[in-house]
Amino acid sequence: MPPSVPSPPRRVARTLRTSLFAQVTCALVLGIVVGKLWPDTATALQPLGDGFTRLIKTVISPLVFCVVVVGIAKAGDLKSFGRIGVKALIWFEIASTAALVIGLVTANVVGPGRGMNVDPSSLDAAAVQETTGGGHLPTTTEFVLNALPQSFIGAFADNELLQVLILACLVGAALLHLGHTKVPKILPAIEQAQEIIFAVVGFIMRLAPIAVFGAMAHLVGNYGLGVMRTYAKLIVLCYVAAALFIALLAVALKAVTGLSLWKFLRYIREEMLLALGTASTESVMPRVMQKLRRAGARDDAVGLVLPTGYSFNLDGASLYLSIGTLFIAQAVGVDLSLGQQVTVVLVLMLTSKGMAGIPGSAFLALSATASSLGAIPAGAVALLLGVDRIMDSMRVVTNLLGNCVAVFAVSRWEGALDTDRAKRVLDGEDTSTPGDDETGVGAEKALGGEKDPGSEKDPGGETGAEALAPGIPAQKPKELKEPAPEAG
Repeated sequence: MPPSVPSPPRRVARTLRTSLFAQVTCALVLGIVVGKLWPDTATALQPLGDGFTRLIKTVISPLVFCVVVVGIAKAGDLKSFGRIGVKALIWFEIASTAALVIGLVTANVVGPGRGMNVDPSSLDAAAVQETTGGGHLPTTTEFVLNALPQSFIGAFADNELLQVLILACLVGAALLHLGHTKVPKILPAIEQAQEIIFAVVGFIMRLAPIAVFGAMAHLVGNYGLGVMRTYAKLIVLCYVAAALFIALLAVALKAVTGLSLWKFLRYIREEMLLALGTASTESVMPRVMQKLRRAGARDDAVGLVLPTGYSFNLDGASLYLSIGTLFIAQAVGVDLSLGQQVTVVLVLMLTSKGMAGIPGSAFLALSATASSLGAIPAGAVALLLGVDRIMDSMRVVTNLLGNCVAVFAVSRWEGALDTDRAKRVLDGEDTSTPGDDETGVGAEKALGGEKDPGSEKDPGGETGAEALAPGIPAQKPKELKEPAPEAG
């Protein structure tokens, strides 16, 4: 007797129960409806999104530390790790510059601010000061010094990713220097801590639909949908420019690795929708690290490139800053020469590197750019106050995809990418590595039972235990589980 086919309502109910993508999509739509119909109530729902983001942030620093330390130890070569870092910075600078140039070209062609004829004296410059909280972007010296930790615990307490990265590099280097015989229990302990963190991420992700609902309801209730009509030309231009840049990323990814960005986008659709709903790439960072490792990128590449990209590779912000600068100039009737526009690119290349984690950083960077030109009133930045929040979706998508493409490209460049596995995973043919069940919220419960393909062996063929103790016979301690055979 053939099995009975579930009725459509039951299929819908099962999808909503098991699919994180479906849950987040429904929460997104519901948030928009509530924000439109009951704006006063909706503005009070912001803590739902903020609370989720705070929970995720608590695990980011320890997760990055564990992944980087294990990655260095299993790669067995600190020089290789250094090469990955240098290549990542080169890629970041090229990508950010390309984003800035695309923004300037499209803004010159379309002219989103032309014809507005805004009187700068009528703008409220104090509103910008209120948004930025009186802060300022760090100088180059301050940025470098702030990247160096003052306290081991303080780096984790303040969630300073660059400081945590430096500490992780030092600990990983120390493990390689001491060798397995002197510290036999440290690496297994860090691996086990990593398993626990991924399990915690799985628990927190169950709250994702609630977070998306609260964040979207607050956005629509606070700003309304009318602002999109007022700034329609600027909004459309920013999103079209972002689409052009993402198409460029797709071409670059295909040329460097042979992988499809569109298949990868389908692969991380739950994380992308969650990032859109919460307007935060940090909320999905742990999950994206999981999926990149599962897709064949080696631990050390994922652990170094992705967190560093959160500070150095803000492609979406670069697009927005370049378009926003020209929009402001056109709106107040200032015609910037080619030389001044080149100055815009150079200034933004510097200021955009210190933006991560600073309140109102986009306005600070725009103000700094306006001041350096001397032709645009700094108070004119207030023109973007009403539309800035609408641009979050564009910035989030572009930043996240830019950083993920950087991981694949740099991994391929360094020989730290299993391309065949990546293609199988993106095609949906290989799901052998745990970490993502149908609900999209499962933790990597079996990390100890099956290692990631990129971390079982280093390029020279040594296992993680051998890498810690060159010359010692291949004998793992009891705490290290034997890797399961790779799925074919």
